[in-house]
Amino acid sequence: MDIENAIELRNITKRFGPVVANDNISLQLHKGEILSLLGENGSGKTTLMNMLGGIYFPDEGSILVNGEPVSIKSPKDSFHYGIGMIHQHFKLVDVFTAAENIVLGLEGEKGKLDKASIRKAVREIADRYGFEIDPDQKVYEMSVSQKQTVEIVKVLYRGANILILDEPTAVLTPQETDKLFAVMRNMKKDGKAIIIITHKLHEVLAVSDRVAVLRKGQYIGDVPTAEATQQSLTDMMVGRSVSLNIDRPVNPEQNDRIVVNHLTVKNKEGVKMLDDVSFTARSGEILGVAGIAGSGQRELLEAIAGMQRLEPGSEIRYISPEGEQTVLNGMDPLDIIHKGVLLSFVPEDRFGMGLVGSMSIVENIKLRTYRRGKGPLTDRKYPTDLANRIVSDLEVVTPDVNRTPLRRLSGGNVQKVLVGREISCNPSVLMTAYAVRGLDINTSYTIYNLLTDQKMKGVSVIYVGEDLDVLLELCDRILVLCGGQVSSIVDARNTTKEEIGLMMTQVRREGADHE
Repeated sequence: MDIENAIELRNITKRFGPVVANDNISLQLHKGEILSLLGENGSGKTTLMNMLGGIYFPDEGSILVNGEPVSIKSPKDSFHYGIGMIHQHFKLVDVFTAAENIVLGLEGEKGKLDKASIRKAVREIADRYGFEIDPDQKVYEMSVSQKQTVEIVKVLYRGANILILDEPTAVLTPQETDKLFAVMRNMKKDGKAIIIITHKLHEVLAVSDRVAVLRKGQYIGDVPTAEATQQSLTDMMVGRSVSLNIDRPVNPEQNDRIVVNHLTVKNKEGVKMLDDVSFTARSGEILGVAGIAGSGQRELLEAIAGMQRLEPGSEIRYISPEGEQTVLNGMDPLDIIHKGVLLSFVPEDRFGMGLVGSMSIVENIKLRTYRRGKGPLTDRKYPTDLANRIVSDLEVVTPDVNRTPLRRLSGGNVQKVLVGREISCNPSVLMTAYAVRGLDINTSYTIYNLLTDQKMKGVSVIYVGEDLDVLLELCDRILVLCGGQVSSIVDARNTTKEEIGLMMTQVRREGADHE
């Protein structure tokens, strides 16, 4: 029996100036199939999918939907052909309800929309595929998984039979991921064709029927998921054998480095983002921080870095390797530097807070090292040497360290520059927020090894992550946040992913370890 294609790409090529993002790619997606699309950062996955979503138009090649050649020049064309793309960053209006977001931009009969029929249609879609959704709930009241549900129902409501999900589990708990996969399987049974882009190989093996691999803009091949392993898929992506073991040695020399007592932080609206948080981060360990998105992870790191206003009764103390104690309350980042506190921060927002996209690698390093100069002149040799060392040691792909703007590099290369720059400052405390978010597996393991090296050098590493499997393999202890409170602090060697997932959704337990 012939397999019917939902989408067929024939010899697709897309160039951006001299860079060939997609090079003569041919790929099929079958009806009633879940296809995983894998590749390292910069391999062309997003560019390829954006041509299906109407954001880019191919320079060469053709796209067939249900066997017919089509021209997709805009997202409107994409919807017309039954293609719905669910992006990693949701496109919802917070003050609207789920139903209002689902029909936003559509026209009803005589210019009016029947709210009752909309609610009925939304509930029918939810019942058909197993979604949990309240059509009248406001988006600002929703969890991340609920917002994602709205995005998926939105494209189904508009008639999508082909769905593209970009990193759909990035900020979901294991329990929420299981629910999403159950929904995807129900859509597959209904004949929907689904492409999932994810870097989590265990999820690829759990939910997909087939895996297609891109490498450096070229189509390497596809394999049935039943015949694949994490190791074989990684080797296909990278083009050589890569070790998938995260080494977790023990540093016997551990001392208190950051002591947080009764930390409370409010946002601009006066809502508590952190509520009476207490813990200690030690030298020679990686302290993981887990929690559903918005549980206070960002505010926690920013408070330690001097970027948040602390409420009365809060205390953050830094203990130097020599034993000198400094209370960081009321200090801004510059005060902290002037006090000699050796703290480096790799923020969640790479370009918003960490780097300047229009500047080169050397110029971005100068932003961190300009104080090394004498008088009004900056030291130019050191940042250039450091840039070349980071490029060499971390295998950063860039045409030129002096002239190429960072925004032209792939996400993985940008992150290597940011982490390399912060580590070069020889900190005693290194804080990272989602250091491997959106990075391919090879780059991710490079970052894991860098953090472990720092731990073994006596650095106190605080690692905010969203992949619980990695947290359990990489970290020594895990601080679990739920709604801005400490749910528990556990030994990463003696807990499970399921236990962490439950802690992420419940308030502080009685008798929890807060050492």
